[in-house]
Amino acid sequence: MDNSISITIPPAELQAVKDALATINGILKPYLKALTPEDRRKLLKMGDGSEPFVSKVMDYAVSDPQFLPSFVQLAELEKDWDAYSALVPIFRTVQQLENNLSDTVMLTGSETFEGSLSYYNSVKMAAKMNVPDAKTIYEDLSKRFEAQGKRKSKPSEEI
Repeated sequence: MDNSISITIPPAELQAVKDALATINGILKPYLKALTPEDRRKLLKMGDGSEPFVSKVMDYAVSDPQFLPSFVQLAELEKDWDAYSALVPIFRTVQQLENNLSDTVMLTGSETFEGSLSYYNSVKMAAKMNVPDAKTIYEDLSKRFEAQGKRKSKPSEEI
């Protein structure tokens, strides 16, 4: 078994992270909006290629407002751009953190599950050999795998 990660995070540091995240969430919550998957699908998406274009439009809209359609309010456009520009660096930092946290959770979970399966297989073998206490442990742990392999068969079609 490969041990790619071996960490112990002190409880005080974990609590400090939880507290910091609660603070961040509390600060940003009034400004954040949740979207449904349908909402997300319908929206135009601004990516790295669109940002320079929008930045130029913002400059032109301020210097040459005569081209701004009457249904577009410059103040609201500026407000949205300012919010976008302020949130993107925070979003990117959180995204990096999320990726690293996701990888670490996956790795620690994988190593734990792999070790657990090794223990389970050892108990299973011991139960087959009638080693004391092994059968009880095996029966308890084997519940995890009961649903696997028991697929409902399709009724045979009549020809």
